[in-house]
Formats: sequence, C-alpha cells, structure tokens
Amino acid sequence: MTDAQIVEMYWDRNEQAISVTSEKYGTYCYSVAYGILHNEEDSKESVNDTYMSAWNSMPPHKPSILKTFLGKITRRLSIDKWRRKNAEKRGGEIAEVLDELSECISPNGDPIAEMEKEMLDKTINTFVRELRDTEQRVFLCRYWYAKSVKEIAKHFGFSESKVKVMLMRTRNKLKTRLEAEGLL
Repeated sequence: MTDAQIVEMYWDRNEQAISVTSEKYGTYCYSVAYGILHNEEDSKESVNDTYMSAWNSMPPHKPSILKTFLGKITRRLSIDKWRRKNAEKRGGEIAEVLDELSECISPNGDPIAEMEKEMLDKTINTFVRELRDTEQRVFLCRYWYAKSVKEIAKHFGFSESKVKVMLMRTRNKLKTRLEAEGLL
C-alpha cells in the first residue's frame, strides 16, 4: 500500500490505517524510539503514541512522505519521554547529542519566535541536504538517530576520532551558516 493510500485512510477516519501503518513503518519507528530511549517498553509506548498522534494530526496534515512524518513524531515523543524520565539526572547519549547541537543552534537552545523557528528548520534542512553524502549520513546518524560515536565509527569503518572531528567540523559549518543568516 502506498503512503498516499495510507494517508487517505487516516483522512477517511478508517481505523485500519493504524494497523497498516504499524505493518509498514512499525519497525522503523521502533528503531528511532529505541535509539533515543534504549528501553524496549518505553520505545513501544512511544511508537503507540506515534500512531495516536498521527491519527489526531491527519487531517489537517497530509504528509507526502509518511515515513518521515512518522519518524519526526516518534523522535519528538521519544525525546520528550527521555526528558521526563531524566528531568533530574543528566546523562547518556541523548543528553550529549542535545548539548552538542545546542551549541550551534542558540545560546539558550530555544529560538524565541515561531517565525525564527521555521527559518531555523528550513536553514538546517538545506544545510544537511548540501553536505557531502558521507558527512550527511554521519550527521544524521548522530543528530537524528542519536547513535553513539562508537556506533557510527563501526558502521562507516572510521576511527572514533575521525567521526568526532567530522561532527565537530560539520557543527562549526552549521554554526557559521546560522550566524550568516542571522539565526544565532
């Protein structure tokens, strides 16, 4: 079944949309959640919450790429769940990932106006698309899937040092781009 057909099922309020979504994208959503939460039960809960959120947001949303739409929801819900569970104790891979990115997004990690947020999203998306293939894949592994430096190094056959340097240089390029566009 195509994404468009699944989205139409949501728009038609056909409850089968959730089971079809689960069949097609359940494993993907679980891997996104587990990469952040590292807990089977919490990850399953985030995936179920993703289906509920998708149900509640279609309509009015009509995503053209359902996998990306679901991944974004899963990621947001998983990070929120991680923050709630770790409100008093900082640590782990996701804290490190968020800290690394906050250095180049804004001093307080929270852009003030919604318009600035939209501009920031657009600039970051454009920046990532313009990266060379390997830089882009390493950047996304780290900052979208919250993979550890060690996991990324193993996956690409790089040393951990090379991955760290590549990520630092990419963050510096992103920071320069955001400063040039007045978003910092």
